[in-house]
Amino acid sequence: MDTEKRGCLYLCPTPIGNLGDITVRSIEILRDVDIIAAEDTRNTLKLLNHFDIHTSLTSYHEHNKYKKAQELIQLMLSGKSIACVTDAGTPAISDPGEILVKQAIDSGIDVISLPGATAFVTALTVSGFSAERFVFEGFLPKAKKDRSRLLAEISNEGRTIILYEAPHHLKNTLLELKNVLGGEREIAICRELTKIHEEVLRLSLTEAVSYYRNNDPKGEFVLIIAGKPKEEQEKIRQKEYEDMTIAEHVEMYEALGEDRKEAMKKTAADRGISKREVYKALLSGAGYTR
Repeated sequence: MDTEKRGCLYLCPTPIGNLGDITVRSIEILRDVDIIAAEDTRNTLKLLNHFDIHTSLTSYHEHNKYKKAQELIQLMLSGKSIACVTDAGTPAISDPGEILVKQAIDSGIDVISLPGATAFVTALTVSGFSAERFVFEGFLPKAKKDRSRLLAEISNEGRTIILYEAPHHLKNTLLELKNVLGGEREIAICRELTKIHEEVLRLSLTEAVSYYRNNDPKGEFVLIIAGKPKEEQEKIRQKEYEDMTIAEHVEMYEALGEDRKEAMKKTAADRGISKREVYKALLSGAGYTR
């Protein structure tokens, strides 16, 4: 098929609450494309009516994302341009738009993502926690095994952790986080961002569990959790080193590609000893631990 006739896929962010947060460019694209693929056409229609946009709508959501994606791909291959929108925020972030993007790329269709509202970025910047390094996990898995595995992984995460949660699951999720991460871990609970009842609670996990024991969660939530303090991470590493001989410690770094000199230097730094002590232990061949 002639690539010059191919359409384009636009990812258009929609407001997460305040309608004034939509960009001028997003409005222009929503007016100009042939079709808007919406997570919920009823919600999107309200937005389009507000901005006097009359572009045709089609439904694209979690339950039809594979089959409908193929239909949309064919339309774009025939020259139609499509805008993908979610109910709120940026498509493809914890959203079936991710599938459409992948299939469009695989089909040689141009994908253009417009900047705009994203709930987790808004929450992160208002949380007060470090935004220098963070990890976005979206919604926790529903399957018990997968959920337990992910919670175990983030329990030692040093970066700021970001989760999405629905109101009817919030109490249970906070309790799980408290049990796995510890009650003293700090959390910012961001609710109804950019809306009239916007609220940010900055609490410990123990305080958060207690608060929602007496208050029913309402609205959509973004949870920003402080990473494990460096001091605690260091204690964990030191405990791991105690179970290794110095020779094993050096070999670990060599297996990672370090030369002997650098491996000895890092081993000494990890253990808080001198390079001379590392050298002596290797020279003696002793199963020396410290």
